[in-house]
Amino acid sequence: MKKGDHLYQTYIHILKEELIPAMGCTEPIAIAYAAAKAREILGCLPDCVKIEASGSIIKNVKSVIVPNTKHLKGIPAAATAGIIAGDASKQLEVIARVNDEQIDQMKSFLENREIIVEHIDHGLVFEIIVTVYHQNDYARVRIVNYHTNIVLIEKNGEKIFEQPLLSAGEEVSADRNLLNMKDIWEFIQCLDENDIKDIIDRQMKYNMAIAQEGLNGNYGANIGKVILKTYGEDVKFKAKAMAAAGSDARMNGCELPVIINSGSGNQGMTCSVPVIVYARHLQSSEKQLYQALALSNLVAIHQKTGIGRLSAYCGAVNAGAAAGAGIAFLSGGNYEDVIHTVVNALAIVSGIICDGAKASCAGKIASAVDAGILGYEMFKNGQQFYAGDGIITKGVEATIRNVGRLGKEGMKETNKEIIDMMIKC
Repeated sequence: MKKGDHLYQTYIHILKEELIPAMGCTEPIAIAYAAAKAREILGCLPDCVKIEASGSIIKNVKSVIVPNTKHLKGIPAAATAGIIAGDASKQLEVIARVNDEQIDQMKSFLENREIIVEHIDHGLVFEIIVTVYHQNDYARVRIVNYHTNIVLIEKNGEKIFEQPLLSAGEEVSADRNLLNMKDIWEFIQCLDENDIKDIIDRQMKYNMAIAQEGLNGNYGANIGKVILKTYGEDVKFKAKAMAAAGSDARMNGCELPVIINSGSGNQGMTCSVPVIVYARHLQSSEKQLYQALALSNLVAIHQKTGIGRLSAYCGAVNAGAAAGAGIAFLSGGNYEDVIHTVVNALAIVSGIICDGAKASCAGKIASAVDAGILGYEMFKNGQQFYAGDGIITKGVEATIRNVGRLGKEGMKETNKEIIDMMIKC
């Protein structure tokens, strides 16, 4: 592969499209975005709000704190934040700027306006419909497939904007199906770090800042601090502690933004923070760090392409395996080290379920990063899992396809059961 090749440029575009900022957990932010847009179209403060959401959206919003709301939680809070303080033009940073007066207005709105939440199942994993009413007027916004993909804007029966669902796939110019481990490895070998410097610098700045805030503050179950207190400052523990601390903060109301990966801030932190910690410990060069982060990010995206944005399969597993790949590279590993690290990590933690965004995500991140590190240490010591060991099969690509099948198809019923449990809770 060479810098001017189509595949090289495609991989650069994938990184630019995926590594974008988001304020707070992306599913509640998507609801806030839809609500902000609906209120904008309505033109006034609504008397009543109806939020219709697919089960996976409900799962990922029910228990998470919405940032910039002084610890308001759940679907009504997310919609209210968008209605009162949202700037729809900012998309996933829709509620990045909120003042105290607006927070007071949110609390009053939640107490005094009718807010209806309804579970819908139109065969779509990712669907949000927000309808806002004022007297005889209404406005409706529908989002499907991914967080900013508005497919319908309607006011009083008039369709202001509509996009057919068949063409409602993610608006990306770079084909994720071109990702594979061999080409990702060749890509980082010829990488000109200047091509990704801005986006990687931003990822390092944002994600390390929220990780440090998670260690400094008191967020959720404080998984990051517990790890450091229990196991000390060894780089293996610090790497997973800081990634977990970022999730501690993010799932529990921290107002700092993160750079996401595969539509998820937790995944964005998991595949970046441990790699940065190792690079600093190993005193890696700037070029090596950019190469390792490009590797980790692309490996995470590659794995998630077959699964989809939302699933009952915990995305931290993929990101932790990807972080292991980045760490293997920084530690002097070759291509064989990297691919066996990924396979070993997937063999260890592929059973972790996604039961929504909440404080325990930090613990799952710690386990996934630990598996990534162990996966590398195993292969370095002549140990590995082989084809026939459970879902592991011959070749890294075949194993990744198995994981994609498991997450997308095999866990559909698991997802339904999880959603049913959470709705009844």
